[in-house]
Amino acid sequence: MVKSTFDLEKKLISEGYKIIIGIDEAGRGPLAGPVVACATAVRNFQFPISNFQTNSNDQISNDKSWDLVRDSKALSEKQREEIFDFIHENFYVGVGICDHKTIDRINILEATYLAAKIAVADLFRKLDQDTRNNDQTNHKSQVSNHKQVILLFDGNKKIPNFSYEQKTVVGGDRLVKSISAASIVAKVTRDRIMREMHEKYLMYGFDSHKGYGTAQHLKMLQEHGPCEIHRKSFKPVKVLLKKKM
Repeated sequence: MVKSTFDLEKKLISEGYKIIIGIDEAGRGPLAGPVVACATAVRNFQFPISNFQTNSNDQISNDKSWDLVRDSKALSEKQREEIFDFIHENFYVGVGICDHKTIDRINILEATYLAAKIAVADLFRKLDQDTRNNDQTNHKSQVSNHKQVILLFDGNKKIPNFSYEQKTVVGGDRLVKSISAASIVAKVTRDRIMREMHEKYLMYGFDSHKGYGTAQHLKMLQEHGPCEIHRKSFKPVKVLLKKKM
């Protein structure tokens, strides 16, 4: 199994970047519920390179919890929940959410971009608050300097019309620690939302499939029709709505 590492973050630190943010999302494919993006940056502006081993496995020393910071799809639901708090302790974390109405209004790709922008803004609010609390004015200036910030995205698409430098990494959720952390937080956050939605819309089974187009979900859609949080612009939902007209 491929283990994510901080290799890319280390390389970018050596090139002069101060804040390296990993970004990933959860919920582009489902027929219901929001899309959730997460942005994470390790909680040290200078990045504690000395704290990391440089052996072939690139394991982070003294804490096995780091091994679970990997692609969210490679973890069980229980493992993702277990590592969720650890990520918040060791990274600055920002979350952006676009609901089903926004997805239908601007399309899923644009909603994903918007959620990512919200997540980055949320991360910087928390980072700024932390630096103010610690009275680290020199760090404050680093936050304001866009040239010292780089965003790492899982996949091959950059956000258009965004002022920060961006780098895409295909398979980044498997390879890059900061993106792995973001993938876990995005997944856990969205899964929690969908479990809440299950309590409101019991007949659809959102607690088990989280809104994806599983056979069970499609069957319930046929029997009950779409509910309030279904994405009306997505084909299976759109087809059912047309049949009811």
